[in-house]
Amino acid sequence: MKTITIEGQLRTESGKKATRLLRSQQLVPGVIYGGKAEVNFSAPASSFKSIVYTSEFMLANVTVDGKSYNCILKDLQFNKVTDLLTHVDFLELVEDKKVIATLPLKYTGTPAGVKAGGKLVTKIKAIKVKTLPKFLRENIEVDITNLELNENIRVENIKAENMEIMNSPRIPIASVTMTRQLKQEEATAAKVPAGKAAPAAKVAAPATPAKK
Repeated sequence: MKTITIEGQLRTESGKKATRLLRSQQLVPGVIYGGKAEVNFSAPASSFKSIVYTSEFMLANVTVDGKSYNCILKDLQFNKVTDLLTHVDFLELVEDKKVIATLPLKYTGTPAGVKAGGKLVTKIKAIKVKTLPKFLRENIEVDITNLELNENIRVENIKAENMEIMNSPRIPIASVTMTRQLKQEEATAAKVPAGKAAPAAKVAAPATPAKK
């Protein structure tokens, strides 16, 4: 699994004045929780870019004053006016302690309904799971090869070993819908009586030559 490294410094002061000072130095305050003790730290804003501005799931190895913490990103805060990152929360991974994480879905295969002329619509891009840290992975694959036209695949159809899926099981995650062209073709076919071919276009009869 992809892991990024973040070099941070221990943050001993708190409060608005202290955080304003950090941000003026292009530093972002953060916290690591879930382990033996909560760790308050700060790190350059640029060091968070690869984990904040992505849809990928990855681990973060955060080093604070020489000690490393294996973490996952849990929460972000942005300035409402400037849209700049203002705070980061990380959850420390403990070997025998289950965590809740949001993992991306990776759809594989070409649906049978798409081959029949339909259009694939993905409704959910990620799901929330509860599992031990050793079972975390970059994504969860969902095979949609057998998805027919006008059918849904739901959360309950996802196969995720060693994980408890937290989303409601009946929520659709992907479907194949009719395209406008396919609807028009079916409408045209429905107008033709069974057993009869669609009427051929009329061809004008040749003109009779004038008598001399």
